[in-house]
Amino acid sequence: MIIARSPLRVTLGGGGTDLPSYYEKFGGFLIAAAIDKYVYITLHDTFVPDLIVKYSELERVPDASKLKHPIIREAMALVGVGGQSLELTSMADIPAGTGLGSSGSFTTALLKALHAHKKNLVHPAELAEQACEIEIGRLKEPIGKQDQYIAAYGGITCFKFLENGKVEAWPLKLSKETRDNLEDNLLLFFTGYSRSASAILKEQDTKSKSDDKSMIENLHFVKDLGLQSQIALEKGNLAEFARLMDMHWQRKKQRSGGMSNPKINEWYDLAMANGALGGKLIGAGGGGFLMFYAEDKTKLRQTMAKAGLTEVRFRFDFEGTKLVIS
Repeated sequence: MIIARSPLRVTLGGGGTDLPSYYEKFGGFLIAAAIDKYVYITLHDTFVPDLIVKYSELERVPDASKLKHPIIREAMALVGVGGQSLELTSMADIPAGTGLGSSGSFTTALLKALHAHKKNLVHPAELAEQACEIEIGRLKEPIGKQDQYIAAYGGITCFKFLENGKVEAWPLKLSKETRDNLEDNLLLFFTGYSRSASAILKEQDTKSKSDDKSMIENLHFVKDLGLQSQIALEKGNLAEFARLMDMHWQRKKQRSGGMSNPKINEWYDLAMANGALGGKLIGAGGGGFLMFYAEDKTKLRQTMAKAGLTEVRFRFDFEGTKLVIS
């Protein structure tokens, strides 16, 4: 039995600049944090000749090339696993389509399990790049690279996306006090909406490819906010980080009409009036989780609970994609 797990993530600054349509022209930068909510992949040998795959559906096929699930099919092809006499199952702490990077986490956990099955050692950078090759290269999804990289690396990590496609990664230089306060004062609330990131990111991708002036200027501004967030966090100025997060959200909403909706805007304004210093919708937009930085956490929790939102408490993950059992 092999069990691999990958953490989900929250973005702390610069989100959206990790799409090839932007960084291949201008370079991208963002800060992401892995959290202790996970996607799990289990893999074990069976006594039947078929490949059995269980996710939201059940597939039983003679070999991996016959799978409907595109990521599993392409991952098995990339690693060179035919799939005969294997059973593969996926599980997750948080549902897909909620903005926490579940697709990238799923792909990195899947690759980690398949490499373990083949007795391959794989570095986090290689694992992340293989996941990007599957989702962006082979399946042509209009998505960025941050989810795969932060899932593979874990921690609170800065990523620089170079024009040539390379990615530089290094840990954010936080004092223990700042890290603990950041972890304690970031709160996640589920909006009840789930959505496809690809559908929302496609608009950004198309506009970036056509050099749409407003989109490019928006992403330049957001990248600069990410760099300012790095400085604020490394100085321990969490109030400034929260202010920058609010600025990011106001600009992010301008990218697409599907980024927010009146109910999300109402909840956001309610939070800002009841203890939050800054916040944003996590992920591509349109639903998922609202994240706030709050020093008066009790007031914010009570307010959002009365509004009907469910809080998901979390800690940071510093292990990245790993084998739990092999």
